[in-house]
Amino acid sequence: MTQCILLNADYSFLNVVNWKRAMCLIAKGKVQVLKNSERIIKTAEGIVMKVPAVMKLIKIIRTLYRTRIPFTKKNVIVRDGFKCAYCGSEKERLTIDHIIPKSRGGETIFENCVSSCKPCNNNKGARTPREAGMYPKVKAYQPTISEFLRLKVKKLGINDVLKDFGIY
Repeated sequence: MTQCILLNADYSFLNVVNWKRAMCLIAKGKVQVLKNSERIIKTAEGIVMKVPAVMKLIKIIRTLYRTRIPFTKKNVIVRDGFKCAYCGSEKERLTIDHIIPKSRGGETIFENCVSSCKPCNNNKGARTPREAGMYPKVKAYQPTISEFLRLKVKKLGINDVLKDFGIY
């Protein structure tokens, strides 16, 4: 599946869209193609087009950002780099572990939750890190929106393309 970078009219990063969505935006005249990829699409009518790699919206759209990233299991795992906070394992399926257990008054917030593999989560149980002798290797904190955008760009491997355009 080919992904295309979508920039706002002021060249700020907006999102990554599927190549089919990119072709619809081109057909509607809503974007300007800045760079094409090597992939070619042939239509039934015999039209040959290159799939865009980077596109810029013609009209600027206002983006409203919330003041905080919403708390979800996925966002905690992304913040912790898709690794267990206790053993660093990437192979196991990850869960959420409360540093101070809920049974002891711990809240379900970013500052009290870390990603954990099931074996580590079961070993720790309803104990504090000190009682279990298991201390998280990552710091639990409230991430910012800019951090998540940077992580998304890095995970998609489009840092170099955005640097070429002077965006990041």
